[in-house]
Amino acid sequence: MNRLSKIFQFMSWPVVCGVLLAIVILQYQQLRELQELRLLPTTNPTASAPIPATTSLSFADAIKIAAPSVVSIHATSWNVESIESIVDDKVNFNLEARASLGSGVIISEMGFVLTNLHVVDTLPLLDFDTEVTLQDGRSTPATVIAWDKANDLAVLHINMDNLSPIQVGDDSDLEVGDLVFAIGYPRNIGQSVSQGIVSALTNTLSSDGSGTTLSIIQTDAAINPGNSGGALIDSEGKLVGINSSIFSESGNFEGIGFATPVSLAVTAMEEMVEQAIAANSGYLGVIAGEALNAETSQLFFGVDHIRGMLIESVEDGGAADQAGIQPGDVITRIEDTVIIDGQNTMQEFANRKPGETITVQVYRNGQTFNLPTTLGFGFGQAIVIEP
Repeated sequence: MNRLSKIFQFMSWPVVCGVLLAIVILQYQQLRELQELRLLPTTNPTASAPIPATTSLSFADAIKIAAPSVVSIHATSWNVESIESIVDDKVNFNLEARASLGSGVIISEMGFVLTNLHVVDTLPLLDFDTEVTLQDGRSTPATVIAWDKANDLAVLHINMDNLSPIQVGDDSDLEVGDLVFAIGYPRNIGQSVSQGIVSALTNTLSSDGSGTTLSIIQTDAAINPGNSGGALIDSEGKLVGINSSIFSESGNFEGIGFATPVSLAVTAMEEMVEQAIAANSGYLGVIAGEALNAETSQLFFGVDHIRGMLIESVEDGGAADQAGIQPGDVITRIEDTVIIDGQNTMQEFANRKPGETITVQVYRNGQTFNLPTTLGFGFGQAIVIEP
């Protein structure tokens, strides 16, 4: 009996294994049939959905487009610190110099820079104390040619090659919640960018009553001292506003900043530039010595036939400097006019306008050169648009 029991137990294992194998095969066939009927996925459902790739949200390209157009502005404002009586009918004004730091935006290849008036609010005769520094490190003196008190705007002119004017956007497309960036030079730490959104838009009734125009952009992009006059750009790197002020009880940024809409700012700038050009003569940017005669020509050049105005110095970054005119050159002709003396030289420039390109002929080292020269702005009449 025990022997039969052992034989039965020995033979039962193959039977059990066979039954289990049959069950597995049947289940496998059922799964295949379900897959063919597309009732089940062909792969592991947990691995079927692709894992989305991690993307980096960056606006570096927009910043790269706009950043070269934003400049640093160093100006010196002068205040009367005290008045000292010298004699009965004369007084002496003691002036105190105060450095002012701000930002500006290059609007035109002709060298027009838009900024806030409060950045460059200096005495008109001391405009040479205003200096503009580009993102690439180049610096040049700047001339304040016009300002608009009502809109706190000012236009500077610089004489410099290879400028990068900013791309002007359309502020009529702005909506609350749009992403914006403020670019400027806060607290003299170099160019810096802050990010925010359009927090509010203020519209005013147009002058003819036909509709409303955007007058103020409010943003929470950080605007600190030194950012004034800088660019407020959209996510494509286009200018939508000129950063102007903050609302703060502490004097520091508290999340409420304001910018002048680009449509208002550029329209005001175009009006100011037009008036400034009309009111000023072209400026060469040189200091000339005496008109050469036979005696001085022989003295300076060893020949007695050179005629014209001897150049003693050339203003850095000025029209003459950009044209390649050098100290020691002699201006012998301006366009078709032969230079005889200082009077007819001045008359030639009095008849020209800033931005006009003329041909200046100079004598240098026994050779004559014809140099195309685009005239700039001198320290002449600045245009003031009153409220």
